[in-house]
Amino acid sequence: MPKKWKLQKSIPLNDYKIFSTKKKSSVSPRDGAVHDFYVVDAPDWVNIIAVTPVGEIVLIKQFRHGTGEVTLEIPGGMVDPGESPVECARRELLEETGFTSTQWEQIGCVRPNPAFMSNSCYTFLASGCERTSEPSFDTTEDIETLLVSSQEVKRYIREGTIDHCIVIAALGFYFLAQ
Repeated sequence: MPKKWKLQKSIPLNDYKIFSTKKKSSVSPRDGAVHDFYVVDAPDWVNIIAVTPVGEIVLIKQFRHGTGEVTLEIPGGMVDPGESPVECARRELLEETGFTSTQWEQIGCVRPNPAFMSNSCYTFLASGCERTSEPSFDTTEDIETLLVSSQEVKRYIREGTIDHCIVIAALGFYFLAQ
């Protein structure tokens, strides 16, 4: 059975606005050799499955610089320092879509890539969502809100229209809970 490696040292490398990198030197429990690993430290993230009183799911379209494309996703974002994941989820839903909810439930949590990332991504279900204000985008955001049925969301996943893996994981938690 695999055993935990012993961390010998951790050296910060670079610090960027949304993540930092470090080199970790760890001792192999199998042969005692020291190996270097590179880790991305990022804030925890949240994803929100926002469902209206009539069962529509709130989706968003936005441009993503990593792929250079407009993507179809669910609301979400990075947890700010001192903020709990559910507080972040409430804030992100309101900022990105103008929707609010009084019914919140954490329905999942995943590790985006434990091979080299240290963070978690929490999925929240916000039931009975209603639009209570206009969105208040960050200066780097330009977002369109859509309301679609569960069947349409499943079709978007099958067709590859929704292809963001962490969004698909969050929707998987939602559909498994149905």
